[in-house]
Amino acid sequence: MSTKPSPRGDAASFRGRNEDLHGNAPDKSRTALLLIDVINDLEFPEGDQLLEHALPMADRIVELKRRAKAAGVPAVYVNDNFGRWQSNFQAQVEHCLRDGVRGRPIVERLVPEEDDYFVLKPKHSGFFSTTLDILLEYLGATSLILTGVAGNICVLFTANEAYMRDFTLFVPGDCVASNTADVNRYALDQMREVLKADTRPAAELDLAALAG
Repeated sequence: MSTKPSPRGDAASFRGRNEDLHGNAPDKSRTALLLIDVINDLEFPEGDQLLEHALPMADRIVELKRRAKAAGVPAVYVNDNFGRWQSNFQAQVEHCLRDGVRGRPIVERLVPEEDDYFVLKPKHSGFFSTTLDILLEYLGATSLILTGVAGNICVLFTANEAYMRDFTLFVPGDCVASNTADVNRYALDQMREVLKADTRPAAELDLAALAG
């Protein structure tokens, strides 16, 4: 019989070997806030459609992130590398701010702060071939708040993998956007019914209690 510790249950013993992840993960919180693909130039055919829904979403994420930080909940930007295997996260931020792209107003609202974390992903899920699992282990997170775009693609794929890893999921419905309201609503319904996600609006989340 295998004695390998479970990913969630024995996180404390896993982290004990190196408490601070070489100085790069000083936070400890039962919950982490994930901002999925919000650093995005939206330069694709459906970008205008998504922008219409993503702008009000971004304003709500700004407030949620502010409240999360005050409660001690760390923010993790989980972002696509958009096929640029030689780029880094800061280069993507600068591209979205300086190159006159469609997604600029969203990025302006959600510019990462110095104490935020980031993970670059090559595919739809924030977990596939990334360091997200390791970071969450060191943070001690057992619950995740998922926000960002698109609700029916990258948020949904990330939620699926988080659910399979036994995370408790919160997906505030007003902090997720897709190309259309109907598509977004269907994705939220799936996450609530199949993945047991709490989809109440962000303002209703008790972040102090979630931080532990």
